[in-house]
Amino acid sequence: MKYSTLEVKQEGHIAHVVLNRPDAMNSMIPEFWTELPAAIREIDDEAKARVIVISSTGKHFSAGMDLSVFLNMKEDFKGDPSRRAERMRRMVMLLQDSFTAIEQARMPVIGAVQGGAIGGAVDLLSACDMRYCTQDAFFTIKETQLGMTADVGTLQRLPKLIPIGIVKELAYTGRNFGAQEAQQLGFVNQVFDDQASMLDAVMKIAQQISMNSPLAVSGTKTMINYAVEHTVGESLNFMATWQAGMFQMEDVFKAMEAQKTKSLPDYPPLHPAIKKMNSYAYV
Repeated sequence: MKYSTLEVKQEGHIAHVVLNRPDAMNSMIPEFWTELPAAIREIDDEAKARVIVISSTGKHFSAGMDLSVFLNMKEDFKGDPSRRAERMRRMVMLLQDSFTAIEQARMPVIGAVQGGAIGGAVDLLSACDMRYCTQDAFFTIKETQLGMTADVGTLQRLPKLIPIGIVKELAYTGRNFGAQEAQQLGFVNQVFDDQASMLDAVMKIAQQISMNSPLAVSGTKTMINYAVEHTVGESLNFMATWQAGMFQMEDVFKAMEAQKTKSLPDYPPLHPAIKKMNSYAYV
């Protein structure tokens, strides 16, 4: 697919999604909200990539929701209040789904941030598996200062990433928090001097991940995400059930043989997503 707000590249087993509206600080125009989940799900469906990296162009990662989205929403605030509210609910859920696609992808998704990550950009990054940033990066839950409650995932995901008291301070005030604070809080894994060194390091991390069994990595992501939402007992039970079906010896033997011969294992990819069913087979 061709996109107007981002570029998708793939090298080996790493897919690279680049927000590509630098002159507008990569603000999230209406097209972005359909293009990003479409790109993530296309990568996931094809299953050729084993890691997804999301970065951006220009001085800032993203200025968040574009003014045009708010202007379009303003036009919806007419007519019967109950129908208007029902429509608004569906619109918010559609926006939420744009970043839930990141969380649902079978492969890990890594965010690489330079400059500002504002409003909706924090929602996006909160859905990623890991985050890395440059020294000049800063993050803002901006919505409160705009007279609204953040509604696309930050308030739901961020309390599971950093202390809840800090989340409340950041959300209530809308203040910026910089790279060093973000690392101290555990929101970002590592801080780099500039974007070039950050992307170089992130791609090396992605390469390390991609060398492992894609089934093992996908299962690991599934288990960690499940554990965040469930008790230890429920998570252990789910793990046992998962392992009963997913654990096979082929990838284990490949890994052991690679260690023995000091070579790189050659794992088969995950199957592409099932898109339709004909009379003979799933395709």
